[in-house]
Amino acid sequence: MVKLNKIYTRTGDDGTTGLGTGERRLKSDLRVDAYGTIDEANACIGMARIHTAAEHPAIDAMLSRIQNDLFDLGADLAVPDDGKPLEYEPLRIVAAQTDRIERDIDALNKELQPLKSFVLNGGTPAAAALHLSRTVARRAERLMVALAQDPAEHVNREALKYINRVSDFLFVAARAVNDNGKADVLWVPGKNR
Repeated sequence: MVKLNKIYTRTGDDGTTGLGTGERRLKSDLRVDAYGTIDEANACIGMARIHTAAEHPAIDAMLSRIQNDLFDLGADLAVPDDGKPLEYEPLRIVAAQTDRIERDIDALNKELQPLKSFVLNGGTPAAAALHLSRTVARRAERLMVALAQDPAEHVNREALKYINRVSDFLFVAARAVNDNGKADVLWVPGKNR
């Protein structure tokens, strides 16, 4: 288990940070950027939960599970699989986590109004916050995909699936808190020409 006694260590003052393997990387490294953006998405979800806790407890419980999973995802990315044996079993995103989020998406989606246009980010405060969370999760996904393209790096394939589903979930959840899509703000192409 993690034990944090001291918050500042001064080891990052040179612009580097330590991965879970002990390897030092620049704070601008793509891997560090990816798991930092996962953390940012998690913070956005935390802000969204301010709006879901009272009015949407089932969605709030789903978001709580996702927040915990996003920490698992950050841990997965912070300990790259370089094929070398470790003294411990690294935490990895597994298919059961992706399967669970797919079940949550399906449960919410079956109640939604069918879409006839793209949805603009907005509606209720909860929906707006969930859409913001979704866009940050998509950025994290893009960074993870870019990282996976580097032959010297390894990204867990299940982790890539999982972050993709997180974005899908956040979209569906935003519609669900918008009165199951009835309060969605729809895009009208060329409306303001």
